[in-house]
Amino acid sequence: MGGMTDPRPHVTVLAGFSPAATDVVARSLLVTDPSLILITHDLAGIVDGVVRRTVRTATRVLEEDHTELVHGCVSCTLREDVVPTLVRTSRRHPGSDLVLALPPAVEPEAVAAVCAVSTCDGIAVTDAVRLDSYVTVVDATTLIDDLTSTDDLRDRGRHAAGNDRRGVAEVISRQIEFADTVVLWGTSQADVLERDHITALLHRLAPWATRVRADGSPAAGEADLAARLLRTGRHDPAVPGMAGRALEGYPIGLHDPVGDHRVNAMLFHSRRPFHPQRLHDALDDLSGEALRGRGQLWIASQPGTAVSWESAGGDLMLGNLGRWLVSLPQQRWDEASDMRRLAADATWDPYYGDRATVLSFIGFDLDVDAMTALLESCLLTDAEIAGGVDGWRTLPDPFAGYFPLEGDQEPATVTEGAAS
Repeated sequence: MGGMTDPRPHVTVLAGFSPAATDVVARSLLVTDPSLILITHDLAGIVDGVVRRTVRTATRVLEEDHTELVHGCVSCTLREDVVPTLVRTSRRHPGSDLVLALPPAVEPEAVAAVCAVSTCDGIAVTDAVRLDSYVTVVDATTLIDDLTSTDDLRDRGRHAAGNDRRGVAEVISRQIEFADTVVLWGTSQADVLERDHITALLHRLAPWATRVRADGSPAAGEADLAARLLRTGRHDPAVPGMAGRALEGYPIGLHDPVGDHRVNAMLFHSRRPFHPQRLHDALDDLSGEALRGRGQLWIASQPGTAVSWESAGGDLMLGNLGRWLVSLPQQRWDEASDMRRLAADATWDPYYGDRATVLSFIGFDLDVDAMTALLESCLLTDAEIAGGVDGWRTLPDPFAGYFPLEGDQEPATVTEGAAS
């Protein structure tokens, strides 16, 4: 469906960890268009299974109700309330675009994933609405403190379930990375150096995103903000989430060792696998040195498994991305996406196949040379490579059992010191 003739309402998804900043941006958008509809959810009672919902325009409340969930969690909220509300509102108000403002604990990638596969009364969500853009609002006055915090959501009273152990830095990083537009709010309260520092950080966290500065100037400022955030068509549903970007050939960051305003970044590539014990021994240093780490890797003792890396706030999560194509019979390659097969074909190595480590690290005055040397010291040596796959499997492996290839299991989370 072409952009000019697409009859579906456009949905702008607003995420952000600061409810005040997200709310101001949402209300600024409402006043520019009387038909624009804002959908918000209050998760204050989610632990008890209650989610409160408000649907409104700039001048009136269209809905104010609550949903009782069997299991109080974010995924249940998305499936049982957010998705039906989007579809229902699009039917009742076919001429109105929608703004979905997410609570602080909800990550935009989760919304995109649920909307991509969900139906409501037999209608696919993506047939009812067009997910036009994902916008993340960041508060300049708290961003750096939050990204360097070791707090969990529970420490801030923002957890979305009894077992929600996500870190504040982890959630904010994911909100920024998934966005196609990042709104920097509150820069009028920061001096020029601090503003430039934050802008440099956002550029390295999400170089693919459009950045918009907004300080709440009324009238003309609101119209300008709406023009830059609504009906932009910036969201591309074909682009995977951060964990799968490298597998499908998309960039995961910048290699900028010098950086600016004390913010720099690095990329680390290797076809060689990591030695499991040496990598394990280096985890604390690798996860603690950088503000943010992300990407994929492979471990010699588990040569069939693609492993995801995500670090923030001093915590590290290693997850299972499934099998490398080289470890699958060719008749099963159609289980992978077209982009993944194309990316594998373009970079195929006669010995390693599609197996590769691609890691991105962002930090303040990050010592890129030292980080690179540490990572390289964890790779197999020439002598170890010569041992072949059968020899690799016998290496001492502290990660044994972390990444099962059959069945669904939560990724292992390794916090600083816990892997020792």
